[in-house]
Amino acid sequence: MPRLSYAHGASATPLLAETIGANLRRTVERVPDRDALIVRHQGYRATYRELWEQTTSAARGLLAHGVKRGDRVGIWAPNRFEWVVLQYATARIGAILVTINPGYKTTELEYALTQSGVAVLALSRGFRQSDYVAMLGEVRGRCPDLREVVVLDEGWDALLRDGGTTPPERVQEVETALQFDDPINIQYTSGTTGSPKGATLSHHNLLNNGFFIGEALGYTERDRVCIPVPFYHCFGMVLGNLACTTHGACMVVPGEAFDPLAVLETVQAERCTSLYGVPTMFIAELEHPRFSDFDTSTLRTGIMAGSPCPVEVMKKVQTQLGMREVTICYGMTETSPVSTQSALDDPLDKRVSTVGRVHAHVEIKIVDPATGAVVPRGAPGELCARGYLVMLGYWNNDAATRAAIDAARWMHTGDLATMDDDGYVNIVGRIKDMIIRGGENISPREIEEFLYTHPAVADVQVIGVPSERYGEEVMAWVKLRPGATVTENELAAFCRGKIATFKIPRYWKFVDGFPLTVTGKIQKFRMREIAIAELGLAAAARVQTA
Repeated sequence: MPRLSYAHGASATPLLAETIGANLRRTVERVPDRDALIVRHQGYRATYRELWEQTTSAARGLLAHGVKRGDRVGIWAPNRFEWVVLQYATARIGAILVTINPGYKTTELEYALTQSGVAVLALSRGFRQSDYVAMLGEVRGRCPDLREVVVLDEGWDALLRDGGTTPPERVQEVETALQFDDPINIQYTSGTTGSPKGATLSHHNLLNNGFFIGEALGYTERDRVCIPVPFYHCFGMVLGNLACTTHGACMVVPGEAFDPLAVLETVQAERCTSLYGVPTMFIAELEHPRFSDFDTSTLRTGIMAGSPCPVEVMKKVQTQLGMREVTICYGMTETSPVSTQSALDDPLDKRVSTVGRVHAHVEIKIVDPATGAVVPRGAPGELCARGYLVMLGYWNNDAATRAAIDAARWMHTGDLATMDDDGYVNIVGRIKDMIIRGGENISPREIEEFLYTHPAVADVQVIGVPSERYGEEVMAWVKLRPGATVTENELAAFCRGKIATFKIPRYWKFVDGFPLTVTGKIQKFRMREIAIAELGLAAAARVQTA
């Protein structure tokens, strides 16, 4: 009988049975004078003792403003120190932090505020070309639960001062009553498809995921982690912040949003030992014209995640950036987010070609999407995860919760994967991303990986576009390396004889970048919309959605 695609992350290290606040308190007691948080663009630095004092002051301020356990407190801001303080302050009093995408516009903002019932909103004055205060003014009258707004740029100190009316022991009283299964965070799905859904996550979900990510990276209080990914998403607040605070490591923030030069400057100046990013971020750093000016020799590890990780890029991160122990994580917001991760000592081929093995205390299986049966090792199917990491559900959306989490509490990811004999998982595509051309199933990821091997190609994304004859045709969006030139015909010739003819792109588009979410995920649905319009393809033809 064939071995099935199922794995369980057995571990001798127990799950943490505590709240986020209780865990932070233990770290502060252990390493009070170690650097905890450095935010370079604000000139902010705090030790663990100072961070604890500031989260206490912010918690007292929120209590003074009537925030109670279970109330929703929204934050709409790019990366800044107040974001981190509020993350821990809300957790310490049992408020549910609603993390709002910095790229949202008025319709999306109104949806998030009303759907989650935000009572207090903390926000920046603005971000990039967006005037947050003006945008909020347009929708506030339609947000009946929103009773108070704190503009961080001028209202932060006032919030802390207001905390003076709340006795310090009140925070501890509230903390003592909390349970680790309480909901503590609502994160809206990135919006690459449909209406956003609010994944509701608990202390237990987030704290343990952050802890075991830090364990996999070998973090100690000597580590300094450069976090250029956004806090509003799990990548920043869990893989970044919680992985650090559970181990006494330092959170280092290079800027309010990603800038490759700021990252390189920060790694050198703060002697960072770990660096995070999605593949497009690492590509931008490696290709920056001043890359060779910076010393990145202190780096030893980090995480590449959020999008499929090209093999060639991964190799350069290890050799040119010096991140010999870089790992790949795989997951989704609904699973807190990480369910698989490569190990520091994995063989090189496994670290550059898979998303690792199952995380501690997690179960994964790969099933036939049509029947739900577990498939044999090596066969593709839908990846499912179960365990402490699965969200409580979608906020006020039971139907969507039931569609995502089955009766046995398996979270269905929608990702196509394979599992090899050693338990390593490879993501081969999204179920909805699969291109079907003339009855042939084509994985965009396979074509992307092949095109990455062309010396002129810096980045590439493959989609399916409508075709009257075949149902769909393959299209490649290509970003070239600086100074490189190549034609469509030359790229097609490069493919011939190396990949099946039906996989060679019918259409090519040369671009400087791709439509992205704030977290750096490629919006393939938007690429399809643009392609259909530019190519004048029949709208009635079948088009897959992301």
